[in-house]
Amino acid sequence: MRAVTQYSFGGPEVLELTEVARPRPSLNEVLVRVRAAGVNPIDAHVRSGALPLLGRPPFTVGWDISGVVEEVAPGVSRFVPGDEVYGMPYIPLAANGYAEYTVAPSRQLARKPATIGHVQAAGLPLAGLTAWQALADAARVQDGQRVLVHGGGGGVGHLAVQIAKALGAEVLATASAAKHGFVRELGADEVIDYRAVDFADAAGGGVDVVVDTVGGETAVRSLDVLRPGGVLVTIVEMRNTDLAKQADHRGLRFFGVTAEPDHCALEALAELVDAGKLRSHVAHGLPLADAARAHRLIGSGSTTGKIVLTV
Repeated sequence: MRAVTQYSFGGPEVLELTEVARPRPSLNEVLVRVRAAGVNPIDAHVRSGALPLLGRPPFTVGWDISGVVEEVAPGVSRFVPGDEVYGMPYIPLAANGYAEYTVAPSRQLARKPATIGHVQAAGLPLAGLTAWQALADAARVQDGQRVLVHGGGGGVGHLAVQIAKALGAEVLATASAAKHGFVRELGADEVIDYRAVDFADAAGGGVDVVVDTVGGETAVRSLDVLRPGGVLVTIVEMRNTDLAKQADHRGLRFFGVTAEPDHCALEALAELVDAGKLRSHVAHGLPLADAARAHRLIGSGSTTGKIVLTV
């Protein structure tokens, strides 16, 4: 089969399209014929060596997949060959998503949303699970609460805006001026141009939950907009113990969130998609051979929504 392999750490140019042996599923696993693979910032961090999750190369990056079950191993009762599935298996171990076939534990996958194709589905798992686990699991967002999403036009942010809205929240989001129309279309009640105004002044305080996708001073200053007992959920400053202490000192709650494989959350996301309440916006769909170009795009930091490789 074809797979994108890298033999050294480095820039996008280290990603090579190669021929490798097709994997075989072990107990409780399925073999998936990958139709599309999502590209995420973590892929680029692992590729460069900045985040050495997979040890030394050679290896294949990629965790977001959507495809068709080709084979099931003993122990699998959730799927049969031909089922369309999506998910984010194995993270932080290798899932080998940039490939024509991959194996995954059956309980780390869910049935693909019926109303969308594989390309859109592949843009959903990692970012969608991150947003869902931040809002529904960590913050436990309730109807009528005010939620501020930083980076509302980004990969996680654009899904967080929609999920918060689906949970019944009033949603504020920060975004550059060029992305304001897009973020409003997602359902944001108010969009703040963080380059033109102070987001803390614009939010006006009384925020119940902040979802931080930016980090740094944005995360620190987000404490100022939260009401007593409010929640700061960050996907960037997870290890920032000083920030956690500041939040606790102010009577606020702090959560650092990274996406975990979770078929129940994937099923919840699929229900929102099929109900017309959630969509992953795919800005670029590129062939597997263009993985290096996809990584250059993700490295630019200016993409609206998601980048997906078609297989």
